[in-house]
Amino acid sequence: MYPPIEPYRTGQLAVDELHTLYWEECGNPNGAPVLFLHGGPGSGLSPLHRQFFDPTHYRIVLFDQRGSGQSTPLGEYRNNTTQLLIEDIELIRQMLGVEQWLVFGGSWGSTLALAYGQAHPQRCLGFVLRGIFLCTPAEIDWFMHGMGQFFPKEHAQFVAHIPPDEHRDLLQAYSKRLFSDDAAVCGAAARSWSRYEGSCLHLLPHPQEVEAFGSDAVALGVGRLEAHYFCHEGFFSEDQLVRNVDRIRHLPAIIVQGRYDVICPPTSAWRLHRAWPEAVLTVVEDAGHAASEPGIARALVEATDQFKVNGNFRSGDWPD
Repeated sequence: MYPPIEPYRTGQLAVDELHTLYWEECGNPNGAPVLFLHGGPGSGLSPLHRQFFDPTHYRIVLFDQRGSGQSTPLGEYRNNTTQLLIEDIELIRQMLGVEQWLVFGGSWGSTLALAYGQAHPQRCLGFVLRGIFLCTPAEIDWFMHGMGQFFPKEHAQFVAHIPPDEHRDLLQAYSKRLFSDDAAVCGAAARSWSRYEGSCLHLLPHPQEVEAFGSDAVALGVGRLEAHYFCHEGFFSEDQLVRNVDRIRHLPAIIVQGRYDVICPPTSAWRLHRAWPEAVLTVVEDAGHAASEPGIARALVEATDQFKVNGNFRSGDWPD
């Protein structure tokens, strides 16, 4: 990865009467624009996210989505939909005077990148996508139940937060607590949800990541907003992101997927690639989900470097 850098400009953007977004720019102010979309929804930015891009080449734009990170209010699920996030991206683009940009997103960020690209293909130069999540009912059910096949202890702890008589619908049971007006009830549920996800991110155990995900600064955004978006199936129609892929098939794309990604299993990346065969699919054989895993990070940097060299190529011109 590229060395750590600091933003050369930051700001706060009020997008409605409730939400104010934190945004930042890094790298070369006159460089090729690239938009970074974080995961979750709700997990927010990390300084690490700036390091996937050559700062001498790219004008790197990052922002915390509604209810996430340094955006306020933290964990706010009202006025928070995929369509509104797409509108926010357009507001930021117009504010910064960007005509077109490369769009980079991982996990939920890949979901939002696809949704934004399909809504505004003329604003996109291409895509770097990691850990594909299409927000389908099957993927949501896998998160709530299926991950326990690989992380049984962690899943048992996740389930144990809910009384046995509510185990049949864990999503609704968690939502009832996460959207509670009782801060103690909401906070405990958010920490349980977020620690569960943090426990399943890596191929090998990373206890410090679990602790970070269990912190109030991360958990409230992750727990509340993931449950909110899961309850509404991402605010998408059935299989929308695959059905509408023709809107962006003319644009170059690189998909990076960990072979042992338990949170977003490779089958989703494979489905997307079959619908979008022009996109380059890179499977990292010794990685799980996290962007910080060495093989994933290396592949993402190689992808942004590839765009740096071949940014004007059509999809079919990219090497396998």
